[in-house]
Amino acid sequence: MKHLYLILCLAISLVGQSQSPSKGKLSGQVIEANSTSPIPFSSIRIQTANPVKLITGAIANDKGEFSIEVAQGIYDIIIESVGFEAQTLKQVQISKSTALGQIQVKASTQTLAEVTVKGQKASMELALDKRVFNVGTDAANKGATASEILGNLPSVQVSGEGGISLRGSENVRILIDGKPSTLVGINGSSGLQSLQGNLIDKVEIITNPSARYEAEGMAGIINIVLKKNQNQGFNGAIETTLGYPENFGGTAIINYRKNKLNFFLNYGLFYRRTPGRGNLYQEVYTGEQTNYLQQTSQNNVTGLVNNIRGGADYFFNDKTILTGSYIFRSTHVRRITDFNYVDYRKSLSSIYSNTYRQQDEKETEPNAEYALTFKKSFAKKGKEFSADLRYLDYWEQSDQLYTQKSQYADGTAFPENTLVQKALNDEYERQWILQADYTNPLGKDGKIETGLRTSFRDMTNDYTVTQQQADGGFAVIPGLQNIFVYNENISAAYLILGNKKNKFSYQFGLRGELTDIQTKLKQTQEKNPRNYANLFPSAHFTYAVNPNSSFQLGYSRRVRRPTYNELSPFVTFSDNRNFFSGNPNLNPEFTNSFDLGHLKYFDAGSLSSSVYYRYTTGKIDQIRTVDSQGFSKSLPQNFADQQSMGIELTSSFNVSKNYKADLSFNGFRAVIDASNINANYLVDTYSWFVRHTSRIKLGAGIDAQVRANYEAAQKTAQGKRGQIAWMDLSATKDVMQGKGTLSLNVLDVFNSRIMRMETNGTTFFTNREMQGRLRQINITFNYRFNTTKQAAKQRRSMMDEEN
Repeated sequence: MKHLYLILCLAISLVGQSQSPSKGKLSGQVIEANSTSPIPFSSIRIQTANPVKLITGAIANDKGEFSIEVAQGIYDIIIESVGFEAQTLKQVQISKSTALGQIQVKASTQTLAEVTVKGQKASMELALDKRVFNVGTDAANKGATASEILGNLPSVQVSGEGGISLRGSENVRILIDGKPSTLVGINGSSGLQSLQGNLIDKVEIITNPSARYEAEGMAGIINIVLKKNQNQGFNGAIETTLGYPENFGGTAIINYRKNKLNFFLNYGLFYRRTPGRGNLYQEVYTGEQTNYLQQTSQNNVTGLVNNIRGGADYFFNDKTILTGSYIFRSTHVRRITDFNYVDYRKSLSSIYSNTYRQQDEKETEPNAEYALTFKKSFAKKGKEFSADLRYLDYWEQSDQLYTQKSQYADGTAFPENTLVQKALNDEYERQWILQADYTNPLGKDGKIETGLRTSFRDMTNDYTVTQQQADGGFAVIPGLQNIFVYNENISAAYLILGNKKNKFSYQFGLRGELTDIQTKLKQTQEKNPRNYANLFPSAHFTYAVNPNSSFQLGYSRRVRRPTYNELSPFVTFSDNRNFFSGNPNLNPEFTNSFDLGHLKYFDAGSLSSSVYYRYTTGKIDQIRTVDSQGFSKSLPQNFADQQSMGIELTSSFNVSKNYKADLSFNGFRAVIDASNINANYLVDTYSWFVRHTSRIKLGAGIDAQVRANYEAAQKTAQGKRGQIAWMDLSATKDVMQGKGTLSLNVLDVFNSRIMRMETNGTTFFTNREMQGRLRQINITFNYRFNTTKQAAKQRRSMMDEEN
């Protein structure tokens, strides 16, 4: 309420001053004492001393910067930040242009129990270049995984297999703290299903990145920011979760800051059972007859995961920081999946055979990450240099046993289809990344940014499938033993020039990347080198109509390189009717992306809207084929091109002091041309998805939340994806005088989050349904020590990509 009051005072003051010829301007930046860390959203009040009278005020932005217009004169300036001591500047002379520079405030050594402000940081913050989602404030995220949290964000979709899509495209780059990380996983986004959401502070969605970012990721970038504090003294939080199906775990977030040293440690341990189910109906046209398959599956995945993230910041002075950090995660998974295949010949009333198959997989995934980051700010405001060196070490071992029994319709044994098989799959990844960035202001509002980045990535996949013979021994299945080696070296440099003139800002960027990829199958000596150099321009234009309304036009060229999994020719073997394999012959896809956006703030909320267009050449997508025996294979291939265009709306509205509503909508059209594969693969499709969240204060300290999601059907190159709808409920209550919070959530209340796919070919028709996660109920308890709930949220909002 105090912030709202200050904003109203500012508005009234500005109206009055618009007629005054003696208008002055006060500017500055609020930072933490003994640090270069900005303190966002501080309150700045301007008042007379005798008598004491509030004249005007403002709220600092997310970088701690403020600029206030007021009649020229002598005033007292009061700066207040939750978790910090109030700072008063006495008798400040404000002239036509008065710059206070950096104002240092000290962290409070008290727990601030006397603070009665009950507001919380918004769950969604809007900027023209990105949207920031403070997932720690969302009750529905308690006890969830990173993958599940992303699935609750506007513009983001998560498939049943854990694939991440942004604005309908799977070509999205996922970063941790602004950098690549083993926490994402060796295969795309697989690691996010075992990253505990309690360790996540916020998620940034960048749909049209500048040249500063890697060119990888056609649809944009999703940056997951982990929790870390820098408060003086010893402080932190402990959180435990109890859920059904089994979801037990806890996290500890600990921080100790004394003078120039800051130590931080995050630890998470949890055990989780994830049941799932699926079914498939298939028709195969052989010319003489139609054969049918009805397939069902039940899977049960249990996992024990340890996450450790620790490190230290050393402040040489208030402008120079060195940070060292270490991440270790160990995942142990047991996956048991039961398949049942019923085959029919000629008609669905004529059963040919019944087959039962079980997959029993034991998977171990230890991975580690080491990082060293140096950041220096110079006396000249805005001039900065940073360097980051990190090493990623990932290993995954999978040991699978398949038992299969089959019988004919009359109950007699079907020996040719009764099998015992084993699959051993070892994957290793080692990656070095070195990046340096430099920013220097030019003139009053201009700046130049430049940087270098190089990465060396080596991956090995040792793969063997054996089958039991008549004598009881196991022999390698022909063609299913090999070692796939992947070596990737990427070097990049970028330059960005930006400036501002009155209400108009512009930024031009150019990034150059050299890519060298070598793949080899050791056993067969098959090699497939890929070498290419590319330029990736970007441009962003902003026009600020007023402080509450802005337009932005953005352009960038992006690339999506085939992933390691998409290039590996090894075939998945769990479901012996439906196989998935990579394609060593894939080429990268390139995209030109355009985005016109508008951001409008109201007294009671905000509205962000954008119109976007993407043109992609060489789009990578799966093509499914089925042979006359009913065995299918899905293989990624390069399409000719794809055009995507759409409109996106995101709003947040405070209906009353007890009710807040968020709404996001994305409607789009996709024109897919895969005629280079099949002349019939030409698709023009329209689709949309919408998400609504209501937050209600029920009294007695209880906050409730309802989230509803709907995704409309969408055509694909070979068929369509069905509609899907689901709802989540949650509630929280503060306990122990505000030091603790109890949360209850029910995810997928109606068990309706079911993925549906329909695929057509000249010789087959397939209809598939899959539910990767059933209804989940979680109870979470969070306890904070030496910090308040409000201070913790405010401090977490400071975390940026420097770590």
